[in-house]
Amino acid sequence: ALINGLSKIPTHQKKMVYLCQLLIRIADGKKLECHFENDQRISPLESALSFWTLLEREEIKLEKLHEDIRSLIQIQTVAVLMENGYFKEPAEVLERLFTDSEADKPLRMKLANIIKSKDPYVPLLENFSYNLLTSKIKSYIEPFMKENETNFLIQAATKQVESKGLGTTALQNKTVDVDENDESNLETKQRFVFSIILLKHVPQQMQNCCLNVDSLLVWMYINCFLGLTNLENVEKQRDALACGRRRQRWTYKEDLELKSGVREFGVGNWAKILVHGDFNNRTSVMLKDRWRTL
Repeated sequence: ALINGLSKIPTHQKKMVYLCQLLIRIADGKKLECHFENDQRISPLESALSFWTLLEREEIKLEKLHEDIRSLIQIQTVAVLMENGYFKEPAEVLERLFTDSEADKPLRMKLANIIKSKDPYVPLLENFSYNLLTSKIKSYIEPFMKENETNFLIQAATKQVESKGLGTTALQNKTVDVDENDESNLETKQRFVFSIILLKHVPQQMQNCCLNVDSLLVWMYINCFLGLTNLENVEKQRDALACGRRRQRWTYKEDLELKSGVREFGVGNWAKILVHGDFNNRTSVMLKDRWRTL
């Protein structure tokens, strides 16, 4: 999905992406301070419901399990708010959660009455609990994982190599033959193929820095998960890694940036401090070492 875009990946991989999005929201479903949407009113569970809707659209036939999970997410979206002492917001949530269809009407009416009572411990909320929600989702995931237990990352990487001729020299000397039952060699093979893919998607200057596969993976994680998607930031990170080994004196301004970053993000969050601060070709390890020195 990162390389080709979500619209171009096969259905089962798209479902995997949606599942990951759903699960992280379910995992943080009771943390109302977490926000996954630009609209701060949207709780993690309400956001999870949007991804559950996307998953349902990928299904050929909707079963009772799908209906159960949808209802449980809707119920727990209201329940979590009420458990945390919010009684005005759940009424607004109902407007967003439910359509005007007759099928939605019974559950909507029940939740509306519960919200009016301001009692988060009524039988409906306790019977359709958060534990039941997670249990149902596990029931949904298990058959999906069995159907797709082959390592699609390896398969996708191999197809990329074959179709585009990536890393042809390496492939001529080494065959990438994945035996799904050979767990001892799976990680090594995965890293080999993945490293070939990465080498075609990182800047040439980085390839010339004698960096190992782990460093390349770190580069990818930094750029994918810390939001460094624009070219300017990517260039900064690349140059920082490329020049990381050069010794350079810390400036007074950089020390101030480091102290400010520690105050804002806390000791240990060096990657965040690096991204948000103005440093001259530094790495997070350099920040850590400088802080120890200070």
